[in-house]
Amino acid sequence: MNPCNDFGLIGLAVMGQNLVLNVESRGFAVSVYNRTASVTHDFLAQHAGKRLQGFDALADFVASLCRPRKVQLMVQAGAAVDAVIEQLLPLLEAGDIVIDGGNSLYTDTERRDAQLSAKGLRFVGAGISGGEEGARKGPSIMPGGPASTWDEIRPIYEAIAARVDGQPCVIHIGPGGAGHFVKMVHNGIEYGDMQLICEAYALLQAAGLPAAEIAAVFADWNRGELQSYLIEITARALEQIDPDTGRPLVDLIVDKAGQKGTGRWTLINAAENAVVVSTINAAVEARVLSSMRALRQVAATQLPGPTPRLNMAKAQLVAQVHEALFASKIISYTQGLDLLRTMGEKKAWGLDLGGIASIWRGGCIIRARFLERITEVYRADPSLANLALAPYFRQVLGRAQQPWREVVALAVSAGIPVPAFSASLAYYDSLRSARLPANLLQAQRDFFGAHTYERIDRPEGQFFHTNWPEVID
Repeated sequence: MNPCNDFGLIGLAVMGQNLVLNVESRGFAVSVYNRTASVTHDFLAQHAGKRLQGFDALADFVASLCRPRKVQLMVQAGAAVDAVIEQLLPLLEAGDIVIDGGNSLYTDTERRDAQLSAKGLRFVGAGISGGEEGARKGPSIMPGGPASTWDEIRPIYEAIAARVDGQPCVIHIGPGGAGHFVKMVHNGIEYGDMQLICEAYALLQAAGLPAAEIAAVFADWNRGELQSYLIEITARALEQIDPDTGRPLVDLIVDKAGQKGTGRWTLINAAENAVVVSTINAAVEARVLSSMRALRQVAATQLPGPTPRLNMAKAQLVAQVHEALFASKIISYTQGLDLLRTMGEKKAWGLDLGGIASIWRGGCIIRARFLERITEVYRADPSLANLALAPYFRQVLGRAQQPWREVVALAVSAGIPVPAFSASLAYYDSLRSARLPANLLQAQRDFFGAHTYERIDRPEGQFFHTNWPEVID
């Protein structure tokens, strides 16, 4: 065993274990610690002969690491992270680096960064995407924190990250909470992406296609411009047969979706910064409504509406849903990237949107073929105001106009909820409207609250108030 180890990891749940094995496989010696010592012992026993060293005492774990020490936490976001940091603080020395690899709220990361920097320590909030398989074989990594930490952790992170075209899917995102903020928005986009896929599935199902045929549709889409990890696993999930009943497993799964908070955090931040993320919002609300299953079972017997059935030729519907899905997906990414641009400017993080898109091309849950296009767009024009305005995406959105609208209209007529498709199209139409009915809204605001308004026939920045007629009850 080396006189000191290159990297330390605390928290040997599934993600932590796979990340450790990834780091070790790239030639680094790793120290591990888990609050429950038996977990450490079992892990080491399963991987005997590897450059792994486990410790029952946190002090011994810290002492085993080369200076400056690099300690990564893979524990549950929230109070658990603070608790581990408090235990570590007396054991660390100036210049040591603490990395939070969980899904922490970026404001918590900024607080911890300030706390540790005051003690001469360096803190990194590193968003990691890819799930269990990505952690083991190569995730997409989004580290924030002091620039000085990047030189220290770069050799390890570039070694373990996924690679696309020979480039590692990791860059230094920016200072403070930038890394965890980017991961939060990544997850928000993921929410939107997943909901859009589910709505496409619902439409195909409403046309009478069985799970096996829908699986074949998604598998075919995965060979074209919709190619992505989520499309691929959707096809595989729909193919799965339940061994007990012989039925498609997806038909037996209760329609109640869970969530861990990152989508909701994205909505809150977007509202605070006046950024529209309506597709992500629709996706979060769809999960909330799915959780209200008992109420929905009652309402299904009492609220009137059309039978959710589509009568359309299979080939035509598949082609139209493909276009609606692709266009809506572009809008979801457009909104997420707009939030990144807005917060990057507000916080002076210096976010490289082209670089961020490039590291999302591999390893992460939202990896997709068209991220190559997004990377190219922002590298050609880093100051692009809105992704939908880039020539390639304008062309796709233009091509999708008729089928996109027909799919949403068909769904509404048949009573099939497609909140993310609808929200995406409404955003697009609002964005392309030179004039919106907000003029009436401003008149209303001035009527009841004297909030004033601007006029189209006067210079911008001049505000007016009207003495509106009194309302008589």
